[in-house]
Amino acid sequence: MNENSDNSTRKLLKKYVFKAIKATAKAVVFYLAYFFISSFLGPLSQVIPGFQQSVEAFVTVYICLIIISEMTAGTVYQYFFNVAKALFVILYMILALKGGIMGFNFQDVSIVVDLSFFFIVAMLLSLLGLARSVLQAINYLNQRVEAQQM
Repeated sequence: MNENSDNSTRKLLKKYVFKAIKATAKAVVFYLAYFFISSFLGPLSQVIPGFQQSVEAFVTVYICLIIISEMTAGTVYQYFFNVAKALFVILYMILALKGGIMGFNFQDVSIVVDLSFFFIVAMLLSLLGLARSVLQAINYLNQRVEAQQM
């Protein structure tokens, strides 16, 4: 009886270690992509005040949601965190882009940039991600109910 308990504990520990390694790998890949892209976006932080801090806050929260989502893989909570990621991206885009019209002053020149097309495309892609996560959650719950009925 005790040996069976040790085997199940080892399997559970192995499962969580694998999940942690997978989550860490995904987070590292996402951070490396950010690190590579941030070198190109560096000059923008000179022109747009607070740009670098805003992007870093986004990356930090998104990486945390990636890690939590991966650690809860195989449960319904994974889909809740995927929905949270999609909602976070949508809300962040709304707050950061202020409806698609951005204006800022550079020396004595006032510059207004219309990013509404980019804003619309980003919102539609985020809504697709949200719908995908919701449908995956429904499918997961449906499979669980079917398995219990058999």
